Amino acid sequence: MSRTDDLRPFGRSGGFHRVAFTGRASEYFGIWIVNVLLTIVTLGIYSAWAKVRRNRYFYGNTVLLGRAFEYHARGLQILVGRVIVLGGFLVLNLLAALLPFLVILPLIVVLVALPWLVARGLRFSARVTSYRNVRFDFVGGAGGAFKAVILGGLLAALSLGILAPLASRWMARYVGANLRYGNRSFDTDPKLGPLYKVWFLSVLLALVGLGLIAALAIANLPLLAALFEAPGILSPGERIPIVLAAIAGYAVLFATFGVVSQFYRAGVRNIVWSATTFDGRHRLASDLSRRRYVWIALSNVIVTIATLGLMRPWAAVRLARYTWEHTGVTFDGDVGEIFDTIRQEGSAIGAEFMDLEGIEFGF
Repeated sequence: MSRTDDLRPFGRSGGFHRVAFTGRASEYFGIWIVNVLLTIVTLGIYSAWAKVRRNRYFYGNTVLLGRAFEYHARGLQILVGRVIVLGGFLVLNLLAALLPFLVILPLIVVLVALPWLVARGLRFSARVTSYRNVRFDFVGGAGGAFKAVILGGLLAALSLGILAPLASRWMARYVGANLRYGNRSFDTDPKLGPLYKVWFLSVLLALVGLGLIAALAIANLPLLAALFEAPGILSPGERIPIVLAAIAGYAVLFATFGVVSQFYRAGVRNIVWSATTFDGRHRLASDLSRRRYVWIALSNVIVTIATLGLMRPWAAVRLARYTWEHTGVTFDGDVGEIFDTIRQEGSAIGAEFMDLEGIEFGF
């Protein structure tokens, strides 16, 4: 389907419709540079409003059926949340410093509060997002966040990544099953088989990278052995190959980590989105090329570093365009009637909310 098809006026036919991203790097650069300068001048305070301006641009250029998404958060909501979290951390660490027997108090509080903060963060992000004047919502609680974030993360780490697909499934199900659009629900149930297939391919890529590092070590084994046996036996010139090999080894290690993480990320996204339904009959889809996604993500990092950050807007727009234009929805039925019904039913979410749930805590 061509991009012009994606941007056609809102019609009344069902079937598959791709998302489009209409942002341009030149436009976003103006927003980005102002955000950076004002954040520096205000010692970070403006970063809350910078996030709002950034999200409004990216949401406003993400288009489905000719209509863009909208982001409704205000800078003050984000700033208040950050001040509360920062203040809490400062108080906890001050208590730990004054009362040594409370040294583990900050860690305990974080572990207890993190699931609640994650759930509130997801709820905030959903509620400040709308499409066709209908708000999203998130109804998940702290218990589900504990399982998806803390327990899943611990299992993945303690199993050296073997249980990472299980953690990914828990997170996908927690987010997908609790997401709402108006009064209609989403549902996500990715299978472990496809997730482990992506994981297995990621492990193979990791082994290739580790093999290259091992080859570098083996090639310099005689010099390393001499260095350990008699540290002063090698001249500065003779040590240069070891230094270069160490630098190359670290470069390969970081490159391997980047390739593997982005490869796994793209694969999981395809599986999770393609296993997601809305209102029980409309199906989402993602068809990212994992190799292309890895190339875009890593080349973005290289270009951004090489230009001292000045190409960051180009990189962000480039990745957003590729990601969203490989995302779509298959509607079952008359699209016009679907959205008319949802809009008429309304939503329990008001246009303005500044209670505790209307504060963004940064999680």
